[in-house]
Amino acid sequence: MYPGMVLSVFVVFLLTVFYELLKVSRVWLGSGSKFARHPSAYAVPTSSRSESTCVLESSPSESSLTTIEPATPPLSNRNSWLLHVIQTVLHILQVSLGYMLMLCVMSYNTWIFLGVIVGSVLGYFISFPLLDKM
Repeated sequence: MYPGMVLSVFVVFLLTVFYELLKVSRVWLGSGSKFARHPSAYAVPTSSRSESTCVLESSPSESSLTTIEPATPPLSNRNSWLLHVIQTVLHILQVSLGYMLMLCVMSYNTWIFLGVIVGSVLGYFISFPLLDKM
């Protein structure tokens, strides 16, 4: 294998690891915003479905739902705008990098393909346990 090919595989490998880290950073940023969907933010029915016999009675009505306030306080307007801009830039980076990696795979080079696969596996292995600690 030529030195240029080894360098190409290594660069593609690093870009793929960066792609996986970018995905986790977007998830982490999204989880701290007021737009994130937390299970505690949804309404919870106060009665169970097994108690009723009619179909209309089994569906929770507006009066039988209690709302639970989200755990995170709402962000100020400026902070939410800044967070949205950061998430947009990260999304552009992620989509661009994803398409570049797809083009690398579409070169039909086995070594480049293996660099993308191994980089994706290593990036996932490194980044997603970090998500639980953030």
